[in-house]
Amino acid sequence: MPRSCDPDQSPSEQPTSANSQICVPAAETLGVLVYLAENNQALSGSARRMLETWDEGSSKAVAGDPKTPKEILDYWLKPENIRPALLPILAENPSVELSKLSQLADQLTGDAREVLANSRRLKASRLSSENPTHQAQAEAATPNASEGSADTSLGVPGSRAETVAHENSETLAGKEPEVSEADGEAEKVLISFSTEHAAEIASQEEKPFQPLGGLSEPLPLEAGAQAAAAAAVSGAAPSPAPARAAMVKKPANVEDERRGSVLQKIAKLDIKGRIQLAIKGTKEERSLLVRDGTKIVALAVLESPKITDSEVEKFATQKNVLEALLRAIPLRRRFAKNYAIVRNLAFNPRTPIDVSLGLIKNLLLADLKNLSGNKEVSDTIRKLALRMFKQKQQASKKD
Repeated sequence: MPRSCDPDQSPSEQPTSANSQICVPAAETLGVLVYLAENNQALSGSARRMLETWDEGSSKAVAGDPKTPKEILDYWLKPENIRPALLPILAENPSVELSKLSQLADQLTGDAREVLANSRRLKASRLSSENPTHQAQAEAATPNASEGSADTSLGVPGSRAETVAHENSETLAGKEPEVSEADGEAEKVLISFSTEHAAEIASQEEKPFQPLGGLSEPLPLEAGAQAAAAAAVSGAAPSPAPARAAMVKKPANVEDERRGSVLQKIAKLDIKGRIQLAIKGTKEERSLLVRDGTKIVALAVLESPKITDSEVEKFATQKNVLEALLRAIPLRRRFAKNYAIVRNLAFNPRTPIDVSLGLIKNLLLADLKNLSGNKEVSDTIRKLALRMFKQKQQASKKD
């Protein structure tokens, strides 16, 4: 297995021969181990033991780095995976959500709980949220802060209400809220993207929103709302729906009604508006716009500073997206380093063959074996996966 790079080791001491082990950054190796620990039943035990005994100095460096993938930080913050030496460092990492720390503090006991209680970030947040003025403003902001979350209960650690309280208290204490920073970054990205692709945007300015594969998941809207959504997409005038049908076909729940509203909102936008929403909008809006049949809109989704790795993992499995989008995902270093994204792309029959061929070499033995028997992908992919499986299996036996 590749060993982690030693940052203090001189270049002359790094492995150079063909038979030497490959030097891999600790964060990448830890990311693979976390994925195996939580998603691979056969290797989960071994991966967890390696994570428990991983070099403490290297682990601390990764735990304190704001750029560390969320999956690694979340793994170390689970009560069953707590490493006492890493806990105070994780508590001060700005990438770790305050609500998650607060929830964890209520679950832990003894020394571990005391460590979190002494956390500078958590102390400042709780002191601010306990201030009556701050708390009143936080509660007033709660109904409008959620993007569809059903959890609005107060006093529950990790709830949306508590998160909003923390964010508002940090703002009042003089710290800029993270959402403002994200919006500022999104605005810069939007200007840069629009400038770079100005000619293409202008040539397709009037092209309407046409989701690839159509609306494969019909939304249980009222008849009138459903007709309006369909008309907005097609450009036709909606026909009046019978009052009786409108009364019978009610939304199944608030989530479906809200999703229908988002769809109607997108359908009314021109290409510039959809690009802006793709870069600055919400997770739900991105999930719809990534299926836009207009390539420039779908690609704009990947440019959003707000997009998460878990979103891209789902995009990589979808068959109702443009091949251009699947081709663009591994070209971004951040996504190419995520094993789950690489694996999903390799298994997606919609991924262009040349892209899949380049990704297969990064797959683990178990995934190579599964891919070689996957009837959905092309015969070329299956044969190469089988050949690489045999090669890696023989190499592992020799080691």
